[in-house]
Amino acid sequence: MKTNSFITTLILLAGFISCNVKKHIPEGEFLYKGAELEINAEGDIKGLDKVEEELEDLLRPEPNSKFLGMYVGLWAHYKGTQEKPGFINRFLNKKIGEEPVYFSKVEPSRTEELIINRLENRGFFYSTTDSEVTRKGKFASVDYVANISTPYTLTEVVVERDSMEIDRELIALMKETKLDSGSRFDLNTLNAERTRVDSTLKEKGYYNFNSDYLIFEADTNISDSLRQFKLYLRLKKNVPPNGIIPYQIDTINVFPNYSIDEDGKKLDTTRYDNKNYIQGNLVFKPRLLNEYILIEDGQRYNPSLSRISSNRLSTIGNYKFVNLRYEELSTNDSLGLLKASFYLSPMTKRSVRAELLGVSKSNNFAGPALNLVYRNRNLFKGGETINLTASMGYEFQIAGGEDRKGLRSLELGLKADLIFPRVIFFVPINEKFSYSVPKTKMGLGVEYLSRGGLYNLNSVSANYGYFWNANQFAYHEINPISLSVVNLSKTSPEFEQILDNNPFLRRSFEQNFIAGINYTFNYNKLNDRFRTHGYFLGVGLDFAGNTLSLADQAFGRDDGKFLGLEYAQYGKADVDLRYHWNLTKNQTIATRLFGGVGVPFGNSSSLPFVKQYFSGGPNSVRAFRIRSIGPGTYRPESFDVNSFFDQSGDIRIEGNIEYRFPIVSLLKGALFVDAGNIWLMNDNESLPGGKFTKVWWNELAVGTGVGLRVDIQFFVIRFDLATPVRVPYLEDGERWGNTFDIGNKTWRRENLIFNFAIGYPF
Repeated sequence: MKTNSFITTLILLAGFISCNVKKHIPEGEFLYKGAELEINAEGDIKGLDKVEEELEDLLRPEPNSKFLGMYVGLWAHYKGTQEKPGFINRFLNKKIGEEPVYFSKVEPSRTEELIINRLENRGFFYSTTDSEVTRKGKFASVDYVANISTPYTLTEVVVERDSMEIDRELIALMKETKLDSGSRFDLNTLNAERTRVDSTLKEKGYYNFNSDYLIFEADTNISDSLRQFKLYLRLKKNVPPNGIIPYQIDTINVFPNYSIDEDGKKLDTTRYDNKNYIQGNLVFKPRLLNEYILIEDGQRYNPSLSRISSNRLSTIGNYKFVNLRYEELSTNDSLGLLKASFYLSPMTKRSVRAELLGVSKSNNFAGPALNLVYRNRNLFKGGETINLTASMGYEFQIAGGEDRKGLRSLELGLKADLIFPRVIFFVPINEKFSYSVPKTKMGLGVEYLSRGGLYNLNSVSANYGYFWNANQFAYHEINPISLSVVNLSKTSPEFEQILDNNPFLRRSFEQNFIAGINYTFNYNKLNDRFRTHGYFLGVGLDFAGNTLSLADQAFGRDDGKFLGLEYAQYGKADVDLRYHWNLTKNQTIATRLFGGVGVPFGNSSSLPFVKQYFSGGPNSVRAFRIRSIGPGTYRPESFDVNSFFDQSGDIRIEGNIEYRFPIVSLLKGALFVDAGNIWLMNDNESLPGGKFTKVWWNELAVGTGVGLRVDIQFFVIRFDLATPVRVPYLEDGERWGNTFDIGNKTWRRENLIFNFAIGYPF
């Protein structure tokens, strides 16, 4: 009965909208309902479905859209443009209104011409078309018929030749052509072939060559009974002489400190590797800069090597602009000479950046944070960069309980990174990476963390490694040396009690020396908004303690210590998969799946605390407070907004899905669902239910919510409000939430989680 009532309502609504649309159509006009295309082909034609799609695209204009058979957008337009439309009608017209498409805008004869032209471009010569207009009431439509003839197919390609070098190049290139015997005549294929020949000839030194110099001529008079054609390739007449000769590089000039105000005549020239390095005072050592330039004196012009050389120079990180210009020096009948000039405009040598942040967490901790970054470029006149970063963060509890009143956290840090724009290794490496040059990074940092009277944590870290972009999407980073020393000091009796109750946690703090190797790989195709399907793959690998363990065994100690410090042994790997489906320019369905596992072994029973996984918070499962989920089905004795100690584990699995849409101007909205949890690799009596099991999927925390984003191009301020719908620590069968009492203050405090963050979560 309900279904019948719904259908009846739709029919009545459709009739109402249809009647309202009709009465607004002007006298003498007909609303265009669209067109149908019928195809009649002679015999079986290969690829006919693709041809039919192309012809369908020619049926213009597009009629007004329908929703459930109703012209909703057109109805909104008519209502919104009438006299005194009112606020609601104006709003609907702005959001969903469509201009009417009348039959007077349709030109059937012009569409027939386009169909015939497209068929001839695809080899279907002597095809015919026809059309018929149908008018009914206030509506009109068009039916087109295309009678497609048998297409012309290729017999052979002939290159008309002369005695020039370029003719021999053309003959060699056409041996690799995609114009196979028996293929159908296709103008797009011929244009693509001209482009291929043009780009290949430029790679062979033909600096001034242009695809317009080539012409294909089809001879269809080779058979009286078969529809075949022979294709001739030749150069057009009156091609300029300098367009059909190769060019060779005769001079290479490099300006490492270029400025438009500089007087080149007053600069000193240093000759190195047959290149002229022209600068006043020494700014960049020619010996080092030369490694980035792949073009050579006496080499033929090659646009690929030119582009790669410019890319490599840009990746040094020292130059604001990199311009390569070619100048013709001289030509004869068979060869031209070029001068290549690299104009390199440096960035500001020294800079200081200050960032003042306001931090707010879902566990009711908030406070200011300050980052100061000093950068000095081209430190040793080889493109080196040193970054010095000082950071400070202070958090305090803005809504505390009686038992945890006045909790606070202070974090101080100082870090130095020295980056060399080349590979530094104990043996020389003459790399020729095409996209960018790998960089060497040496880092040293110290951190101090005071957790509100519970404990102090001091750490020193050092690393040595390499990072580079394989192309515009792929990024690699490997640190063969990664060292970290963590010292837990000034523990309170309360925190000591926590450690006594959880031996695994104590062990994770005691193993305070971490020495290992780590690797990161990212493949990112999310940033292009014009791409319908964007995706990201992130892989991280981290191994520690193996080398030290082998050294221990070699020296017969095997006590799990190095220089008196107990070291950690573990292997860790995680994968981050993201997929964005861009429905429109401003509407996206974003998804993420994260999986990570850390395996302690040897003298370690758990991962070091700084290497463990956490779940919950603004970039995780947003319906739960930051780092409060798990492990597994474990629930702390004190579980409220006053919780100060983070839950951690060896395994993490999370999944997210979010629909992002515009609201007004810079304000955007989101609807999301998150799920995830962490687990332990080994049993821990202090954390019952925390071990990973084969029914892990039944222990996932699930939450949902809404969000607002202030999106100012590259800067996004995010507000998310979420509520849990599945709580893993409840009894099995009671984990799915079945109450929603927004009017209850206690329910809101326990079930509404507010998150504030900068940037999108994934």
